[in-house]
Formats: sequence, structure tokens, C-alpha cells
Amino acid sequence: MRLIYPTSFRIIRVPCTGKVDVQHMLRALEKGADGVCVIGCMEGECLYKTGNFRARKRVEQVQRILQSIGADPGRARMYNLSSSDGPLFAKYAGEMDAQIRELGPNPMKKKKQSAA
Repeated sequence: MRLIYPTSFRIIRVPCTGKVDVQHMLRALEKGADGVCVIGCMEGECLYKTGNFRARKRVEQVQRILQSIGADPGRARMYNLSSSDGPLFAKYAGEMDAQIRELGPNPMKKKKQSAA
């Protein structure tokens, strides 16, 4: 099955979403990503027991940080889905892409470019 999802989406595979740290998401935004999306296992079905719960808390923390600096917290999101649910992944990727396009370019990227 060939899935069609936005070409602007970059996939970074990790063994578990519990390994994705706040620092990773913030660094991606600082380096110019317009948004970050963490897609993990269904809640309660994590192979490592609590990885997806930790990831959700970290995404929420990034959202609070973004809000505190005046950026839209919608630039960071988390979805849960089964590994066999490719069409749902494509749907979530499309939703995230549409939301980011609506928000516009990352304001942190503009500040960094103007400082250079």
C-alpha cells in the first residue's frame, strides 16, 4: 500500500516515543521546523509500558513553553495510533500539515535569520 502524505513531513524513527525529549522537539523548532508531531502507540499498548504517556507529557510541556514565549502551542502535537494503521498516519500527517500552513512559518526561524 502506498500512502500519500505531505512531502514537507520528515519522519524520524525512534525505538519508542518515550525517548523523544523536550529538548529534541525544541531544538527542531529552533533549527527551523515549522512544527513537530509525535506519533506513538495507542495508549496502554506501549511495548515499554509507559513510553507513550511520557511522550504525551513532554509534548504538553513543549506546548506550554511555546505558549509562554508567544508561539502557537499547536506547533507541537501528539497522536496515538496502531503500527498497522497507515491510512490513519497519512490522515494525521495531512491534518498537521494543514494546521502548520494555517499558522504560517515558524516565527523563531525568522528571528534567527534576521539575526544572522
